Amino acid sequence: MNYQPRPDEARFLLNAVLDAPARLRALAPFAEVDDALQTQVLDEAGKFVAELIAPLNRMGDEIGCRFADGEVITPPGFRDAYKAFVEGGWPTLSVAPEDGGQGLPALLEAILFEWLSAANHGFTMAPGLLHGAYECLKHHGSEALKARYLPKIASGEWLPTMCLTEAQAGSDLGQVRTRAVVQADGSVRVTGGKIFISSGEHDLSENIVHLVLCRLPDAPAGPKGLSLALVPKRLPDGTRNAVHCERIEEKMGLHGSATCTMRFDAATGWLIGEANRGLAAMFVMMNAARLHVALQGIGLLDAAWQKAEAYAHERRQMRAPGPEPASRGGEAADLIAEHPAMRRILDTQRAWIDGARLIAYRTAVQLDVARHDSDSKTRERAQRWCALVTPVLKAACTQQAFHGASDCLQVFGGHGYVRESGIEQVLRDARVTMIYEGTNEIQAIDLLVRKVLPDGGAGMSALLVELRDELDASREAEADVQRRLAQLRYLGTTLAMAAPADAVLPFEVADDYLRVVMLAMLAWAWARIERASPAGDARWSRPAAAFRRWVLPEFELRLGIVKRACEAVSARQAAA
Repeated sequence: MNYQPRPDEARFLLNAVLDAPARLRALAPFAEVDDALQTQVLDEAGKFVAELIAPLNRMGDEIGCRFADGEVITPPGFRDAYKAFVEGGWPTLSVAPEDGGQGLPALLEAILFEWLSAANHGFTMAPGLLHGAYECLKHHGSEALKARYLPKIASGEWLPTMCLTEAQAGSDLGQVRTRAVVQADGSVRVTGGKIFISSGEHDLSENIVHLVLCRLPDAPAGPKGLSLALVPKRLPDGTRNAVHCERIEEKMGLHGSATCTMRFDAATGWLIGEANRGLAAMFVMMNAARLHVALQGIGLLDAAWQKAEAYAHERRQMRAPGPEPASRGGEAADLIAEHPAMRRILDTQRAWIDGARLIAYRTAVQLDVARHDSDSKTRERAQRWCALVTPVLKAACTQQAFHGASDCLQVFGGHGYVRESGIEQVLRDARVTMIYEGTNEIQAIDLLVRKVLPDGGAGMSALLVELRDELDASREAEADVQRRLAQLRYLGTTLAMAAPADAVLPFEVADDYLRVVMLAMLAWAWARIERASPAGDARWSRPAAAFRRWVLPEFELRLGIVKRACEAVSARQAAA
């Protein structure tokens, strides 16, 4: 089966749980974005994804991208689908009206790309950087660069790439060697090689705009010496630039997306932003990009769950334990969905999808609040949320996408291990999300070492207090969540006290700390969902019960791991 977006479920989370439309309408740019417009956008997005993008997923995986003579041919149907994507105005959802966009909230774009990733991850890789590149150029590009390239990127007519990684550097961007030499006319000549460049070459758009991390001749060593250059495939006069795709990777998954090894041979480009300030310009893209990768994880897990749930209601195997299910109907065997072991898998993954989705949607709202709210303190709180929560979402959601998809494959038994079921493709495609946009370990280190510990945990503590104050202590389930949030706040203080005595400690426990933060936030999310959902509605009550029974107990495990590591440091101090 192909993936089917569920706009009604998204609207429930947005309207009944988050009250997102009212929050967004309070921001000046979205004062006229009413419920009817939101509903129309989501319904049309759901139709577009289901009818045009999802049916190409299987072909994209089986045929994949082909490479010949430096050119990449995308799978059949991808070019027409991308043309329809551009003509439908989908790239311009959250682009500012003055740049030819629709000026809609980032939230609606986030949901669209969640669905696109779930339906056809390979296809979605190509337009996935459009908005980030638009923001980067809008805020840091010269007026001349913006005039020439911003409208084409904003509309999706030209697709961008992000060229960071080099063979010797990997995630250590300070080791980047690609060189840029400034010319008399203000342009630069860029020379070097980049690897793992998604959609570095393709036939979807006439031009490809590469954003390339590079180093000027007199630049200081390390990341502080990096500049960012815009290097197009085709120059303004239409001639081909000295940009070459040397090969495409043969990958575990994402066969519908070309992952390219690129070579720049004194290619013509122009600096974006200040010299030696390339990372500052590129970081404009980071929070939104990490949120989009988190939503890829959520979407892929939802795609796996939809396949497994459908199969579980078709396939009969043995008798289920317990009372005779109504679905038996005289059959010799019961549906797989009636077996407790399979129901546990399905309801557990549903608990992750819905809870993580709520956190991600709130984060998308906070991105717009951070940009547009009239109150500076409110903007600061929203920026704090985005800085702290996006690495948590990126790491936890992508990890669950892979492991949850593996669990969903288990529902199929042997039929899941063969290609015709389609579930194994989700598993393969999902694996890379734990690696790119900063590996999950890097996300955990970023959270704990760079964002929580420098202020002694005060910022994270303030965020947790906000979540606590949204809950009702008179409700038993919500009081339990408040208790866990308090435990997490205390854990931050404990870490802040222990870390100065052991420089290795934060790096050792960063993964566990991130995981316990995600579990606490999921508990908050489910408390909010349960309060808003109709009593007795199995659609929400079953995953809520699964969350409490099968997911939340991990909170104590991870909390204990970090606490014991801190206690060991204290014990060594006392013995010294």
